[in-house]
Amino acid sequence: MAVRRVVPNIQSETQRESREFYGLLGFEEVMNHGWIMTVASPSSPAAQVSFMARDKTAPVTPDLSIEVDDVDAAYEAVLSSGADILHPLQDEEWGVRRFFVRDPNGRVVNVLSHR
Repeated sequence: MAVRRVVPNIQSETQRESREFYGLLGFEEVMNHGWIMTVASPSSPAAQVSFMARDKTAPVTPDLSIEVDDVDAAYEAVLSSGADILHPLQDEEWGVRRFFVRDPNGRVVNVLSHR
């Protein structure tokens, strides 16, 4: 399994202001579903930050997202370790397959792959 990118998720009700502020640092909006907006560096597209009011389908808002090339393998590894799964592995309507797990620091991690 390989990690493709890691994205911090900032819980925020100020997407417009965040887009404008991070735009001053060279970021551009690359995704906006209304409840989550992501900005990225045009010169290094994997350098991203997301701003999320709330997660659309999960009971908690993740602290960070980790995109992997095989989310099913990641889920099996995490599940067999006994880690706390907060949102089960599922396909989402916006084109990702994902699950949430709590890390040893208490942070909520959204582990995903794009379909």
